[in-house]
Order: sequence, then C-alpha cells, then structure tokens
Amino acid sequence: QVHLVESGGGSVQAGGSLRLSCAASGDAYNRPCMAWFRQAPGKAREGVANIASVDKTRYADSVTGRFTISQDNAKNTLYLQMNSLKPEDTAMYYCAARTPDPYCSAGLAPFTFPYWGQGTQVTVSS
Repeated sequence: QVHLVESGGGSVQAGGSLRLSCAASGDAYNRPCMAWFRQAPGKAREGVANIASVDKTRYADSVTGRFTISQDNAKNTLYLQMNSLKPEDTAMYYCAARTPDPYCSAGLAPFTFPYWGQGTQVTVSS
C-alpha cells in the first residue's frame, strides 16, 4: 500500500507560479514510478508528467517547458513546479504511484496507477 497526500494548490493569475508537493508513505519506497495528473470539470483525467526512480522524466506536450517534476527521496516527496501558468491549467491535480516500476515503463495512462492522492485544486485566472 502507498499513501499519498498532495498540497500546494491555490489560486493565481495567469503567468504566475505554484509548486505542488506530494508526500508519500507506505510501500512508496519500492522503486516507484511517480506521476502528476490533472482533471478539469467535464474532462478526462490526463497525465501531466512522470518521473522514474532513476529520475528520468516525461511531460505532456501542453506543459513542456513550463512545468518541472522532481522528487526528494530523502523526504519521500514528489514535486511539481508550475511556471507561466495559463487559465487552461485550471484543474484538480493528483499525484499517483505505481510500484515497482523503476523506469516508468508502463506509461502514463491513469488506469495503470493503483495509488492516488486526494487531489489539490489549482485555479488560474486570466
């Protein structure tokens, strides 16, 4: 079992920045693939970024160059630094884990991740 708790969401104006955090506990130590997803009202949940245990990262085209995923293994915490935010980034953001998957080889489809946090809301106003 993996327990995930997100924090750091809020409301910002377009062009602003936020940093999301996700504290992991339980079996999160077993070489996981960690990821951030988001879901806007009326839309499907979409993958934003993932990071492998070996720190290899992948991003959705819509956030490449603006968002950075990282992890602090000593703190068992996942981060998502979001810069140059746009109104279309408004969504509930979730962190997710899949373990063991040290290279994130199983992709970024939501159904492949068994562990999820409760989500944190990000609202970007124009």
